[in-house]
Amino acid sequence: MNQLKTACLSAALAASLTTQAGGLLTNTNQNIAFNRMMSREASIAIDGVYYNPAGVAFLPNGHHLSLNVQTAWQTRTIDNSYALFRNNTNNPSTNRTFKGKAFAPVIPSAQYAYNKNGWSFQANFALAGGGGKCKFDDGLGSFEKIVAETAMGAIGLAGQVDGTLGAALGNPALKMFTSDQAFGQTGAYSFNSYMRGRQYYYGLSVGLARKFNDHFSAFAGVRAVYALANYYGYVKDIKVGAMDLYKVLDPSKTESANIELNCDQSGLGFTPIIGVDFKTGKWNFSAKYEFKTRMRLKNEAVNQAPSIGNLGDNLSKTMVSTLTQQLMQQPGMTQEAAQQQALAVTQQVLASQNVTGAMQQLKQQFDTKLDGAIGEYEDGKHIAADIPSLLTIGVGYRPIDALRINAGFHWFDDKHATAYNNRQEKLDHGTIEWNAGAEYDINKAVTVSAGWQNTNYGLTDEYMDDKSFVVSSNSVAVGTCIKLSKKMNLNVAYFHTFYTNKHTAEKVSDQLTYTADYTRDNDVFGVGLDINF
Repeated sequence: MNQLKTACLSAALAASLTTQAGGLLTNTNQNIAFNRMMSREASIAIDGVYYNPAGVAFLPNGHHLSLNVQTAWQTRTIDNSYALFRNNTNNPSTNRTFKGKAFAPVIPSAQYAYNKNGWSFQANFALAGGGGKCKFDDGLGSFEKIVAETAMGAIGLAGQVDGTLGAALGNPALKMFTSDQAFGQTGAYSFNSYMRGRQYYYGLSVGLARKFNDHFSAFAGVRAVYALANYYGYVKDIKVGAMDLYKVLDPSKTESANIELNCDQSGLGFTPIIGVDFKTGKWNFSAKYEFKTRMRLKNEAVNQAPSIGNLGDNLSKTMVSTLTQQLMQQPGMTQEAAQQQALAVTQQVLASQNVTGAMQQLKQQFDTKLDGAIGEYEDGKHIAADIPSLLTIGVGYRPIDALRINAGFHWFDDKHATAYNNRQEKLDHGTIEWNAGAEYDINKAVTVSAGWQNTNYGLTDEYMDDKSFVVSSNSVAVGTCIKLSKKMNLNVAYFHTFYTNKHTAEKVSDQLTYTADYTRDNDVFGVGLDINF
């Protein structure tokens, strides 16, 4: 039961949503210009307030504003295989496919700059991370894996009780808990599960850039990140064989074996940012560094979890009641005598080394892992969720006036961004991204563009699990910029992300292996309006 609780309460991570481009916790598609070109680190335009803030200082004097709206939709797919899944009475197959669907209809962002005499005052608002909702209607494979293993553990304990009871009564064939009317002997199980989550990391940055001459500029600023998240999920109606699990935990409460998670998280962090830009001839070079954001999320939770502290007492009551009824069928047996004999036998069985050892082991596991089980979502707790530092480098080249070619590099230092239970230590390396893009002016009114980005996470088998997974990818983008007037440009773009598959295999025992294949599907459409005044 402790493992089942761990699976459910930690599963909120599965619903955390990042439908956008970037690292493990960072959204980098904060302007439609990126969505249509993918490489904007060396561009000099209003979207540079996020991508190349130092370069914005080279824009003309005046106000510059960019308003953007994106729509994103994503599917997460996990294919699992586990031999114990065949014991599920509702789906007796060893294979499972779990899909989480995410949709973010409106993802806003805005960039603003005011340039005057070589100075550039800038502000940016966007979703720095997260950005929507995700749900798994049937829970996750890890949920079912633990339910299946719990069922096997339950029949193991039931077997110890029945074996000891049969020996005490001189009836080895006696089956009280391993009968087909109780837990049975096959590990059959059924349950209902659901998971839903939403996550928004709002980012507001301000900064100042200075153009020192016609070639060089620098920037310094800070971003405030406010995180809001909610997770709701449950594992309920758990049945092992023909017996509802609550009957051995607390028969007076039908929900005593249910696990329910309902947790709100919030937190505030600050990100110092510096950047430089260097122009020479047809070339432009830029670099930006965002320092690590220390983030601690505070939990406000109303969770429910089962307790096995009364398991021995409940087993005793069930055994005494059942044995009393059986003994009263003997000729001349009174109810009082039957109860006394049933109580004596029950005490003998529950005091046996095999039974006490099995129950003690179960209780010890529960007690020692209780804190870890509640873990991230315990009410009032502060959870480490740092946003990693980010280094970006960009190179831009203009071979002719109508054509601009860019290439960029991103490095997310994920291994030094503290996560819950130091999960970041399981990564091989931080996230590495390469991108390239080009835009071409068809005429004075229309610009077309396309781009590509490769994202490579330092994933290991130990890091991967369905409660929070990413997979490396390639994204491609197309779009256009339409000059509505001398002061207004309209950006329209679409990009699709092609995710790889990540396969993992966990050796549970010499006979059992749990496998998982992870992948995603992601699309983003956006429209933006740039205004100069």
